[in-house]
This record gives sequence, C-alpha cells and structure tokens, in this order.
Amino acid sequence: MQVLQMQMEVRADPAEVGRARRWARSRLAGSGIGVDEPLAETLILLISELVTNAVVHTGCPAVLRMLLPGAAGPAGAAAGGVGTVRVEVADISARAPRRRRAQGDETGGRGLELVDGLADRWGWHREGAGKRIWCEVDRGEPCWSGAFEPQHAATNRA
Repeated sequence: MQVLQMQMEVRADPAEVGRARRWARSRLAGSGIGVDEPLAETLILLISELVTNAVVHTGCPAVLRMLLPGAAGPAGAAAGGVGTVRVEVADISARAPRRRRAQGDETGGRGLELVDGLADRWGWHREGAGKRIWCEVDRGEPCWSGAFEPQHAATNRA
C-alpha cells in the first residue's frame, strides 16, 4: 500500500498552531477525509496538541508530518477509506515529552492526556539532537499494525 506524506515547517511561535490546523484541514480534505468526519476533527485536535507542545514547551521550530494510507485516486480521494493515519511532530529539543496531570482549574497539562485518549497509539523517539513524537489513528481496519511502534509507545487497544 502506498502512503501519502505531507509536511510543513512550524516556526517557534504559538500562532503557528492555528496555521498548522488550517494546513492539516486542507490536506485532509484533499486526501478524501471529509472535514465533517469525526476522524478529521480528531486528527485536527491531535495535531493542535502536538504542535502546541512543540512550540510552547521547547521554544524550537518543528516539522509537522501527516502520513495517510493509500495513494490519492480520482479527485484526490484516498483509496479504500481504510488504514492508519499517522501524525508526527519533530523538533530539535532533546527535552523528552512529559505527561502531566492537570489539577482543577489549571490551564495546561492536559495535552498528552488528550493524545493518549484520542489516538490508537502514540509515542516518541530521539532523533539526532532532538525527538519525534507521533500518534496513529486507525481508519477502518488498521493496515500498519505495530509497524511504527518504537521504544516509547503507548497503545490504546482493549
């Protein structure tokens, strides 16, 4: 199966989170995932959280990448409508992602909890001087089961 890869560079500016969401929404629509599908909204929220973590907690630029199953067919539709969508955010900070438990009215500390609850799998690995954090959401039957699970991975499977 072919995988469509798309990526964008993200500056170390919190305003980039909104730009990343708009970019992702347009790319998902072009791949055959409708903007009104629950999958699209889940992916946009995951992208928002991962990009926010990268720019706010590291202060470094990052690269957002989406990997979508199936080659684009006629009118940009993804073949089959099944597979695993993968989102990755790579940055140059060696600082490992850290799950926190937000208390009461705290405004931060829920990002990785959301990722854990929404993604089928997520994790991270060191890459050069920095790291790559990733998550996967299955669309229909998973096609990459376990193919991308490195040492720091969590799987949300019953």
